[in-house]
Amino acid sequence: MTFCVLSEAKGMVIKMIKTVVRSLLLLIIMIIITGLIYPLLITGISRIAFPYKSSGSLIYTDGKLIGSELIGQDFKGPEYFHPRPSAAGQEGYDPLRSQGSNYAASNEEFLTMVSNRIDKFRKENQLDADIAIPADIVTASGSGLDPHISVESALLQVSRIARTRNISSESLRLLVIENGRRQYGFIGEPVVNVLKLNLLLDNMK
Repeated sequence: MTFCVLSEAKGMVIKMIKTVVRSLLLLIIMIIITGLIYPLLITGISRIAFPYKSSGSLIYTDGKLIGSELIGQDFKGPEYFHPRPSAAGQEGYDPLRSQGSNYAASNEEFLTMVSNRIDKFRKENQLDADIAIPADIVTASGSGLDPHISVESALLQVSRIARTRNISSESLRLLVIENGRRQYGFIGEPVVNVLKLNLLLDNMK
C-alpha cells in the first residue's frame, strides 16, 4: 500500500516537472518569436518600405541633424514662426517627458496661463484686441510635442516675421498657405509643420 502511494506520488512529481519544463520551453520560444524575431522582421520591412518614417522622420541640413518633423521645437526669435506651448518637461519640448498639462478647462490657474499667453501673443505680433486668437497657439497639446500649428495661427505671425526679415508679407502668406496640410489630406483643419516652415523661411531670398 505504501509502495503504491509512493509510486503514485513520484509519478505526479515527474508529471509536474514535465509540465513545468514544457511551459518554460514554450515561454522561451514565445519570447524569441515575439521579442526578437517579430520586432526584427517588422523593423526590417519598415526600413525597406518606409526608410524615412521608420528612422524617425529626421531632418538634416548640410549633414547636420536639426530635429524631427514629428517632434515640436521651441522657436523664440522674432524672425521665426513660433510653435504652440509645451508642457513636456520643465522647459517644455522635452521628447523624453511627453505629457499634457492635465489642467481642467475650468481650472483658474489654467485660465490665467492661457490669458497671459494670449496677451503675449497679441503683443509680440502687434494684433488688435478684436482679433480672435486660435486656441492651438495658446494651449499645449496632449503630448506637449505637437510639431504643427494651424494655418490661421501661422498667418497671424506673418507681419512680425516680415518686419523682422524685411521681406514681403504676401510672399510669407503664400508660403504658409502652400504648406498647409490636412491630416491624411482630408481630416481636420489645415496645419503647418513649424520646423519645416522655418527651414523654408531661412531659404527664402
